[in-house]
Formats: sequence, C-alpha cells, structure tokens
Amino acid sequence: MPNPAATASWVAALGATLLMQSVASFLTQTLPVVAPLIMASAGLAPERIGNLSSLVAFGTVLFLLLGGPFLARLGPVRTLQLGTGIAAAALLVAAMGALPALMLASLMLGIGYGPTPPAGSRILAATAPKDHRTLIFSVKQAGAPLGGALAGLIAAPVAAYAGWGAALLVAVATAVVAAAAIQPLRAGLDVERDPARRIGLRDVLSPHTIAAPVAALRIDPLLPRLTALSVAFAICQGCLFSFTVTWLVETRGMSLVEAGGTFAAMQVAGVVARILLGWLADRTGRATRNLVVQAFVAAGSVIALALLPAGAPGWLLGAVCALAGFVGASWNGISLAEVARVAPPDRVSDVTSGTTLFVFLGYVAGPSAFSALVTLSGSWSLPMVLVALLLAVVAALVGVSLRR
Repeated sequence: MPNPAATASWVAALGATLLMQSVASFLTQTLPVVAPLIMASAGLAPERIGNLSSLVAFGTVLFLLLGGPFLARLGPVRTLQLGTGIAAAALLVAAMGALPALMLASLMLGIGYGPTPPAGSRILAATAPKDHRTLIFSVKQAGAPLGGALAGLIAAPVAAYAGWGAALLVAVATAVVAAAAIQPLRAGLDVERDPARRIGLRDVLSPHTIAAPVAALRIDPLLPRLTALSVAFAICQGCLFSFTVTWLVETRGMSLVEAGGTFAAMQVAGVVARILLGWLADRTGRATRNLVVQAFVAAGSVIALALLPAGAPGWLLGAVCALAGFVGASWNGISLAEVARVAPPDRVSDVTSGTTLFVFLGYVAGPSAFSALVTLSGSWSLPMVLVALLLAVVAALVGVSLRR
C-alpha cells in the first residue's frame, strides 16, 4: 500500500520545504548580519554576537528534544508554520534592542527554527524518489545558505539605510507570507499526523520524549560516525556564519554593506555546492566518504581565510569566503539524506532529530567558544585556525573508521 503522503507531488513537497528552509535561515541569519549595528546600539562588544548565536542554537536543541509530540500531532506543514510564526515574533522582541530582549529573541529564534530539519526530512522521506534522494535533500538544504545570502543582500542594506529595526520588520513580513504560501499543501502532506497525540506539559517533558531522538542513533552503526562529522562541520559553519560580517567590519575595514555582500557570496557558493555535491553523492554512492574529503578541503579554506593579511584586496577576501562557503556550508543535505536512508521509515523524524540535536549542540558550543577565544587572545585568527583543525581531526578519525 503506498504511503498516503506520496499522493502529494514530490516537486510541490520539495518546493514547500525549500521555501521554509530558506525563510527559516533568512530569519536566523538576519541577526548576525545586522549584528554590528545591534551590538553597538545595546552597548555590547561586537564579538558578543557569538553568545546570541549560541542561544539561537540552544533554542533549536530544546525543540529537537521536546518537539516530537508537536510534530506528530500537528503534522510537518503545520509545525513548520508554527515555527515560522515563533521566529517572526522573536524578531519583534529583538526590535526592543535591550540585552534581555535580544537574549529572549535569540532563544525564540532557535525554537522557531527547530521544526525545519525533522519536518522537512519527514516530508521528503515520504515523497522523494529514492534514486535522487540525496540530491533532493541537498536542494532543500540549499535553502539554508540561500536564506543567509538573502539576509546579506537585503537585511544589510536595509539596516544601513533605514536602521536595523527596519531590517527586522522586513524579515517578519517575509515569514508571514511564507507561512501562508504553504497552507494549500497541508491537506496532502499532513495526512499522517496523529490528532490524538498528547502535547501537554507532562507528555512533552516525559523521559520517553526526551530520550527518543538520542536513542534512535543506535539504529545503525553509521549514525554515530556521521553525527560526529556533522557536529564538527556545524561548529565550523556556525562560526563562519556568526562572525564573518563582524570580522570583515572589525578587522578588514569593510562597510556593513560590503561585508554583507561578501557574506552573501559565501552563502551563494553554499547554495551551488549543496546541489552539485548532493548530485555527486548520488552518483558515487559513497556520501559519507565524500563528506570526509569535503571536510579536509573546508578546513584548509578556513585556515587560508584566517591567514589572509589585513591588506588583502576585496576580491581575494570574497573569493576565499566563497570557497569556505562552498565546502564548509554544503554538508547538511548529504548528511540528512544519509540519515533518512539508514533510518526505518517510521523513525525518520526521531533519527533526524537525534542527529540534528547534536549538530545544534555544536552550533551552541562553537560560537560561544570562538567569542571567548577572541576576547582572551585578542586575535580572530587563532580561533579560526582551531575550528579548522578540529574539523580536520574529526574527519581523519571518521575516515579511518570507515576503512575498517
């Protein structure tokens, strides 16, 4: 008997998940893109954006731990709409500008982003043709850097010319339009939801709910290794996305608009790479090994970025940033497709949540540690090199384990 969710066209399913991934990324990346203005307004050191980025990631961790019952009861489309609404409300809170409001907004942004990985994977696992699954997952995940690119191209100029509050309002309006746009697909994609699933506080906080995503990682021996590599990638990507604009403004003398354009180049390169490398993973049939090679190249690109001299021309900075985005921000779709491939159909959401939970713990730890190292050492290059070395070491360990 065919899966009822398959009655919805996989093209429409991909379009909906790509749209919501792009918008979720646009909302979360708007904050670090306008960070130089927000931090100055709040009287905070610019590198403190790393702490806010960590709160965003922590909010996502909370949803991944506790949000399973909501996804089961509401269905993936409604859960995506709910998450987008929470993220939009978060930016309205951030517009208050005070530190407590920024902290609360960051946590809410993360909770709002939380449904994106498991809900998107559930939709695509049920609808995507198996021969092209990695490519389709990668196209969906291309929405993450695409949303970041839009943040660089839209939020930065709006903030520069109309104030950072106006940039936040543009993002809020985008969220509302996107949530309304996917409503017609709900009837076809939310058919497997469980309306009887309890979502009371006792059910959400039950030991079973909390343990389910982590326990699911024992389903296949590949999952712990894939998760470890994904966490190392997440630390690298999280630091790149959180600090690139601030680093360019503070240490390379770029204007916010110039830095936003360079950030956009990094994101666009990630969009292209997710599609190309997803296609390559389908053709080679060795997605995890491909990720190991990609990790080494990503580590090298970040080290190259860190070692560029202060007087490096803008085109060279842009080129190296684009290379870092190409190899350092294009792993997500390949990883999620591998997770969906090895997971039983009825456990895709749990396994995706488990893997993504650890990934976002990397997003929590990475930017905060990076920020602390900048403060303690007075150097931006040292933490960049350490992040790259961590990725290279984990890739080497995973590569060796795959050969056994």
